[in-house]
Amino acid sequence: MLNVHSTETFGTQDWPGIRFLVFLQWCNFRCLYCQNPDTRNHSGWKEVSDEELIAMIEKEEAYFWNKWWVTVSGWEPLLQTKGLISFFSKLQKLWIHTALDTNASILNDDVKKLLEVTDLVLPDIKHMNNAWHERITGNSNEEVLQFIDYLEEIWKQFRVRYVLVPGYTDQLEYLDKMGKYLEWKKFLQRLEILPYHTLGKYKRDELGRDYELEDVKLPHKEELIKAKEILDKYVKNVYVRI
Repeated sequence: MLNVHSTETFGTQDWPGIRFLVFLQWCNFRCLYCQNPDTRNHSGWKEVSDEELIAMIEKEEAYFWNKWWVTVSGWEPLLQTKGLISFFSKLQKLWIHTALDTNASILNDDVKKLLEVTDLVLPDIKHMNNAWHERITGNSNEEVLQFIDYLEEIWKQFRVRYVLVPGYTDQLEYLDKMGKYLEWKKFLQRLEILPYHTLGKYKRDELGRDYELEDVKLPHKEELIKAKEILDKYVKNVYVRI
């Protein structure tokens, strides 16, 4: 059983291929720019069995064209690792590609078992500097980097995403540091730079919460290009979503 916030039947933006997306409830990070603060609540979700989810996926067979893709996102799937081990194991027996979208903040024996039945991992790096990472998320980045190192150790394919937030994650020295960190990662498929947006603000307004980045402007195209130029020196496949 998984605590599911919502599902999407035709996901194409953030993951490879046309994917069936499962968004889980709860998160251990408190990112300042989170676009789905409602998933932190312990309400508004329902328990869904593996069989129910698989039935939903199979209804969308026409979209997949013999290439079945499922991504579990949420707002932190690793908080429901035991349920995901069961779900992903069943998907792989059906030859359905499994992808895990995660903040990469947990690495224990259960997570390692989950990675055995995960085809592709989509970890975030919020910031290379620990103090800034804690300011942005409320958590250390040590576990995140250990998680990514472990993916490399077990030869697991992964793609890293990095949100560029003016004044928070755009410092050139730390972009350079991230490039150096990822330079020799052989199983890194690509690095995606995502421009900061304010989609989460209206949800905070609805929840009666303050939006701490009220005065932060969206990044200019030139800022995104500059970040890519720095990272291009170290990483082969750097993409900017403009």
